Formats: sequence, structure tokens, C-alpha cells
Amino acid sequence: MDNYKDLSFEEAMEKLEGIVGKLEEGDVPLEKAISYYQDGMILTKICSDKLNHIQEKMVQIMNEQGELVPFDLQEDEK
Repeated sequence: MDNYKDLSFEEAMEKLEGIVGKLEEGDVPLEKAISYYQDGMILTKICSDKLNHIQEKMVQIMNEQGELVPFDLQEDEK
């Protein structure tokens, strides 16, 4: 659904949790359950995409020149 694309991560998760709750109740007609499931898959993708985007940002740090560079953890060599 197009109206989901502008949701924040938290809003998308809240809607997804609501859908899961409705489906767990078990008394949803089949057609409505399929619609909920489709919406849930869209919301899951939105959340995943937002997390991946944030992860990409977190992997980079600023160096002395103000450029974004990949952040690498260097282990102590023995």
C-alpha cells in the first residue's frame, strides 16, 4: 500500500504488531486474513529496508577530512 511508504520504523512496527495480533486471534475471515498478510509483508519489507539503510549509515564514520569512510574493527595481533 502506498500509504505505508511514509511511515517511520516505529509506526510500521506498530501496525505490523497490530496485524499479527488480529491474525493470532484466529477469527478473521479468510479474505481479510489474506489482506492482513499482504499488508504485513509490505510492512515487514519497509522495516527491513529502514534497518538496512540505518546499518549502512552506522558502518561509516567521519575521518579527519570530513569524508565518510568504512568503519573497520581492527583486532589486536599477537
